[in-house]
Amino acid sequence: MRELGENKKMILEAAQEVFGRYGFRKTTMEDIARGARKGKSSLYHYFNSKEEIFKEVIEKEVDELKKEIEKTIAAEKSFKEKIRLYVITRMRAIKRLANLYTAFEEEYYESYSFIQEFRQKYDEYEIGFIGGILKDGVEQGVFKIKDVGLTAFSIFTAIKGLEYYWATKHDEASLEKNLRSLMDVLFYGIARER
Repeated sequence: MRELGENKKMILEAAQEVFGRYGFRKTTMEDIARGARKGKSSLYHYFNSKEEIFKEVIEKEVDELKKEIEKTIAAEKSFKEKIRLYVITRMRAIKRLANLYTAFEEEYYESYSFIQEFRQKYDEYEIGFIGGILKDGVEQGVFKIKDVGLTAFSIFTAIKGLEYYWATKHDEASLEKNLRSLMDVLFYGIARER
């Protein structure tokens, strides 16, 4: 049984790399088999289709992203810093995880119900995660928020809007500076005190 797990793991690792290089649409089962150094029939022993392999690759990348974010946030005490670290960690990871980013962005995937389902579940996870930080911050008197759910959704939407820009730019120091400015707007607003 151990060999079954190792073979499947090897196929998924090869698929992750091949999907990252060619994208979902251009990748074939032959490409994945070649990358895994397996026969194409071996792939069908473990998976029914390219879509099924892609789904497992995406799930693996999401698990990695969640673990990375949760580990980073857990070590931080300041709620403002938790939000900032969440955004930075998330953006860095998505830039690194090409398949996950592609699954979030490409309209082509709209025709695949499993990707739509995956996006919806992950969006809900993110909004809930942000909402949890905000709720704890409100309870500790750090944040003054009338509607935590709406605020979490708004932050999430702003982050989603930055994904493409973040993923395609290479000057990370400048990106982080811009992100700090955005966080200042979030925490301190744009109106002058009267």
